[in-house]
Amino acid sequence: MKRIAALTMVRNDDFFLGKWTTYYGSLLGKENLFIFFDGEDQAVSSCADGCHVEIIPRVAGNVRISDKERISIMSAKASELLREYDMVIGTDVDEFLIVDPAIGKSLPVFLSEQKTEGRNSLSGLGCDVIQDISCEPPLDFSRSILSQRKFVRLSPRYTKTSVLLAPVEWGSGFHRTRKGDFHIVPGLYLFHFGCADTSFIGQKLEDKDLSSRGWDRHLHKRRRLIDNLPALKERSWDKWSVKARKLQTFIRLPYTPNKPAMLNLKVKVRLPDRFSGLV
Repeated sequence: MKRIAALTMVRNDDFFLGKWTTYYGSLLGKENLFIFFDGEDQAVSSCADGCHVEIIPRVAGNVRISDKERISIMSAKASELLREYDMVIGTDVDEFLIVDPAIGKSLPVFLSEQKTEGRNSLSGLGCDVIQDISCEPPLDFSRSILSQRKFVRLSPRYTKTSVLLAPVEWGSGFHRTRKGDFHIVPGLYLFHFGCADTSFIGQKLEDKDLSSRGWDRHLHKRRRLIDNLPALKERSWDKWSVKARKLQTFIRLPYTPNKPAMLNLKVKVRLPDRFSGLV
């Protein structure tokens, strides 16, 4: 079995940090989780007990500048960890790498079996979990998210270089590496939950600090994703999860040749019941 660490950076988000530490801690052990707290004004939540925690000064600047600074910090940490670990998972705190339960293998076992020669990263197919406001009520935060949300958009935006195999630099938001290309692994998915409830977006839109840093445009875009989801045709997970992976493997944006694309297709699929309750 390969040694695997996971790292993230968080600011004022105990809900998702609790989900993140519970999920990855159960799979990798909390002693292999590394968390940066962005800003010395935060209290460290008890959900981080047993993890490696580092509180850093607030990363300054607008969203573009601060994203670059944050990913630089995490890339440097990943390079350091790769002296001890075989793989380092890097995700935002609301993102979760999930192996299809039909495969019957845990995340560390599944990753340990992957081909790594000639590769510096591995990716899961991007799944943007979005609340369908036509039929799904607000989240009950005492229950698992995937027991309450059934629809995802298959999104190249969240097909990220989430697993580093070598000490290379991530691009902002883990969306790419500065060397190498994507290896989207069949049966592996990156679930993003930032659109799983309208309240997540509403709370951020009320945050004056985020607004001053230029986050409003991005958050309004997320809200439009929620508003537009009910009108999208429901597609087959079994068919389109395979098709989307193949498209993203071979198609790249002309202006960003090392990021995957899928012809601007808006593909909404219903998650199979086997995913329910995983996060």
